[in-house]
Amino acid sequence: MDDPNHEYSNLYQLAFFSWAGRIIREIYNTQFGENINLQRQMDPKFTEVSQLFERFKAPILRKDFDTSTKFLSQLKIALTGFKSLPPLFEKTPNAVHEMTLARDIYEHAVVLSVKIEDQDAFERDFCQLKPYYTDTAVHLPPSPQEYPILGLNLLRLLVQNRIAEFHTELELLSASALENPCFKHAVELEQSFMEGAYNRVLTARQTVPHETYVYFMDLLAKTVRDEIAGCIEKAYDSLSLNDARQMLLYSSDKEVVEYVKEEHPEWEIKNGFVFFQRAKESVPCKEIPSLQLINQTLSYARELERIV
Repeated sequence: MDDPNHEYSNLYQLAFFSWAGRIIREIYNTQFGENINLQRQMDPKFTEVSQLFERFKAPILRKDFDTSTKFLSQLKIALTGFKSLPPLFEKTPNAVHEMTLARDIYEHAVVLSVKIEDQDAFERDFCQLKPYYTDTAVHLPPSPQEYPILGLNLLRLLVQNRIAEFHTELELLSASALENPCFKHAVELEQSFMEGAYNRVLTARQTVPHETYVYFMDLLAKTVRDEIAGCIEKAYDSLSLNDARQMLLYSSDKEVVEYVKEEHPEWEIKNGFVFFQRAKESVPCKEIPSLQLINQTLSYARELERIV
């Protein structure tokens, strides 16, 4: 005799699997079906730009930057066909996808400019990218590359001694964002540079938060050493190689000799010493027109007395 409880158990199992299958199908359609439909709705122009973007990224991996630069020019021209992008912001069916693609393209362009060591290209590409971090924030989710690239721009401004713009960019960041290592690194560098703690500036290269920062850190190190060198040649007539090495923050005398040959050929290295006399002699001395300045000052004083 069959057990009725066993039959009910089988019916419950069938009902459960049927219900679970329906739920899974609904979840799949919700998460993936919409994307599939959107892909079908994508216009040929979007597909063309997406494919060109892939062709642009491939040469970067094999360090063929000339080819990538050519593709980048084509990409920028192609992006002008999307009316959803800044500054038009037209509400097209694929606006979010087009803005996301454009943001990815300009982020890669900024990184490429660092790899080819082109500061002008960096500034140009960053200016084109920035609206996608500010004006499109309500439409797009945050980019994982946003903070590294914004921090990289701060470092560039510091290298170029554009301190006012550096602080202006900092004011645009939230208090929570300033806790990010990319921004903390730039702020600490600026503080060390202003304090004259050049040793901290040079050692900061070992703790960069992103690999793309190394290029600007090397430029900053050169700026620091040039600043130190300018002070040294005015303060001393000569220094031993060992003292010059310590002041220029090099690890060996050979590095000092190479630096002098490349950056300061007017210095003279002889018998283990660095002589700066030729550098001082090569700078023309300007006479101060003291008598003229005195006469002008007295004239201003008489005019001020007459006015009062």
